[in-house]
Amino acid sequence: MDYLPLPDSAARQFIDSITIFEEYQRTRKQASQYAGGMYWKAQGPYEYLVKTQRDNSQERIGPRNEQTEWVYKEFTSRKTAVEDRLKTLRAALTDAQRLNKALKVGRTPAMVIDILQALEDAGLAEHFTVVGTHSLYAYESAAGVRIVQGALATQDVDLLWDARRRVRFITEMERSDVSMLQVLQRADSTFQRKEGQNETAINAKGFEVDFLRRMAEGDDPPPFRFSSDEDDLWPVQAVRASVLTTSPRFEHVVASATGHMAMMRTIAPATFVKFKRWMAEKAPAREPLKRNRDRRQADIVQGLLDQRMLVS
Repeated sequence: MDYLPLPDSAARQFIDSITIFEEYQRTRKQASQYAGGMYWKAQGPYEYLVKTQRDNSQERIGPRNEQTEWVYKEFTSRKTAVEDRLKTLRAALTDAQRLNKALKVGRTPAMVIDILQALEDAGLAEHFTVVGTHSLYAYESAAGVRIVQGALATQDVDLLWDARRRVRFITEMERSDVSMLQVLQRADSTFQRKEGQNETAINAKGFEVDFLRRMAEGDDPPPFRFSSDEDDLWPVQAVRASVLTTSPRFEHVVASATGHMAMMRTIAPATFVKFKRWMAEKAPAREPLKRNRDRRQADIVQGLLDQRMLVS
C-alpha cells in the first residue's frame, strides 16, 4: 500500500486548524490595510488629518471637517477591531499548531513551510508554483492520507515562476525593495546562491531551492534576474515547463511536524500524473532511479484520483 489514511483524531484536528489558519491569513491581510495610523496635525490656525505609513512616510488627507472627522473615526475604529480580531486568532493559531504537533497532523518539511510563508509575507506567493515531488504533500493533505516516505524523499524544492505575469511581478519586487535571495533568507539566513548555478539557492544544511521558468516564448524576457541585486537568482528555462505554467492550479494548506502551516500552490493532480509519466518514459538523460520514482509517484496520485480521494 502506497498510502495510509490519516487517523481520525489527526484528520479532525487538521480540518479545524485549516479553518483557523485561513481566517488568520485573511484577517492579517485585512489588518495590513490599516498599517500606520492617522492623527490631527495643527498648522497655524488649521488642523489637517495625516495618514502615516508603515515606513513612517506621511500623507495629508485634508483639513479638519465633517468628512475627515468621519474618515478618522472609521479608520481608528476599524483598525482597533481588526487588530483585536487578529490577536485572538493568533492565540488560536498557536493552540492549533501545538495540537497539530501533538497529534502528528503534518510532515511537510519545516523548511518548505518557512519558504512558502516567506513568499506569502513578501506578497509574492501567487507568482510561484511548487512542482515536482513536494506537490505530493499538498495532495496527501487534501486526501487525508500519508504517502509512503520512500516516494517523498528529496532535498530540494522546485518553484516555477510564471513569466506571463512578469510586469506585475517586477512592480511588486520594486515596491518591496527586496531580492528573491533576501526573501529566502527570511526563512533561513544561511541561504546563498549556489556557485555555478544561478537558479539555485542552498542553505547550510544542503537544502536547495531551484527556480524554474518555461522555455522562452512570445514576449517572454531573455535570461532574467529576479531583481537588480547582482547576487540574486535567475530562474532557469526548463523543458516542458510551459505545460506546468498553463496547468490548472491546486491549492491546499500543508503542515509540518512542528505543527506550523502554510498554503501550498501547486499543479492539478492530473497534470502531475501526466508530467511524471512523461519524465519516466520520455525525459532525456533522466537517471533510471529517478524514472522509477517518477513512475511510482504518478501511480500513487492516479490511485488517489481513481478512489475519488482527490479531485483534479
